[in-house]
Amino acid sequence: MQFVEKKRRRVIINITSLIDVLFLLLIFFIMSSTFTEQPGMKLELPESQSATSEKMKELILEMKGDGRITLNQEPANLENLEELFKRAVPSLEEKTLVIKADKHVPHGDVVAVMDMAKLSGLEKLVIATKVKSNETDPSL
Repeated sequence: MQFVEKKRRRVIINITSLIDVLFLLLIFFIMSSTFTEQPGMKLELPESQSATSEKMKELILEMKGDGRITLNQEPANLENLEELFKRAVPSLEEKTLVIKADKHVPHGDVVAVMDMAKLSGLEKLVIATKVKSNETDPSL
C-alpha cells in the first residue's frame, strides 16, 4: 500500500501593503504632533544674556517688592486689575502685557496677574528680564 503524500502548500503573507500603511500612519502622527499647541503660558527666566527690548503698543505692568503695582505708570491694585485690563484691551494694537516684576514679589501674585490677563483677553504675556552681567562670574 502506497501512501500519496500531499504536498503542503506553503502560506505566504504579503505584508508590503501593511508596512506602507504603517509608515503612512507614522508620518501622519509625527507631522500632526509638531503642530499641536501645548496649553500653558510661555515664560522667560528673570535673567537672560540675550534680552532685548521691542517697541510696540502694549500694556506695561510693574510690580514692586513692597506690594505697589502700576499699569502704564498709573497706580493699581490686584482687586481692580482685571477691570483695568478689560478696559485697555480694545484700544491695544497688539494684545500684549509686559510684566516687570521685582524678584521679591511673591510668585503667587505674578501668577494671579497672568491669569487675570488671560481671562481679560490679552493674548500675549511677556516677562521682562535684565541682561545678566558677565563681570560677576569670570567663568562665563
